Amino acid sequence: MSNTMGIVSEIKCARCDRKYSGVRSRCPYCGARRIGPGKYSGEDRDNAKGKMLISVLILAVFTVAAGILLFTTPVDAEAQDPGEDASIGSPEDGIESELGLHPEPSPSPTPTPEPEPPQMELELNSIRITYEGNTREDITHPRGVPLELGASWEPPLAVEDIDIQWESSNPEIFDAVPLDVGHRAVRITGITVGTAELILRIGDLETKCIVRIN
Repeated sequence: MSNTMGIVSEIKCARCDRKYSGVRSRCPYCGARRIGPGKYSGEDRDNAKGKMLISVLILAVFTVAAGILLFTTPVDAEAQDPGEDASIGSPEDGIESELGLHPEPSPSPTPTPEPEPPQMELELNSIRITYEGNTREDITHPRGVPLELGASWEPPLAVEDIDIQWESSNPEIFDAVPLDVGHRAVRITGITVGTAELILRIGDLETKCIVRIN
């Protein structure tokens, strides 16, 4: 009660010069009607300012309280249960997938390996016995002197995995010894005077050169 009386100002009667509550319209002592604020009009203005300040403070308190309640209240009442596994899709996901709203990503295509070019199997058309690049079918050579001869074939590109064989028809006249791993050359050496054949075989083909040892 004393706080309320402190807020309401007192005024002084203009007739009897006594103070009374500002809520009254007449002086309780002499009955004079209250005409104006009296001598304490300055105090009334100060009290009015105090009342306005209190009202502003009360309004600010209510505003802060409303903001706290607003931000502490859950926004979505139907939020997902923390115990629910978020990785499990809902039935709506399957429906949306069937409708094409959320199509499942298609797997990346497996790259097709490029086919290897077919290997051409070339067949030999002819083979030859050569000496210094020239075809020889008849050779005369002295006994005891080595002679190197080579092999040639057509077409010249068909040289992979070719089985080359050299043979002397009479090893007592001369012998034939292949020179390299591929047997593309041969060394003949006359043993005695006479005539024999040097035979070259490549695959199914065969050719001969007459060798005369003198």
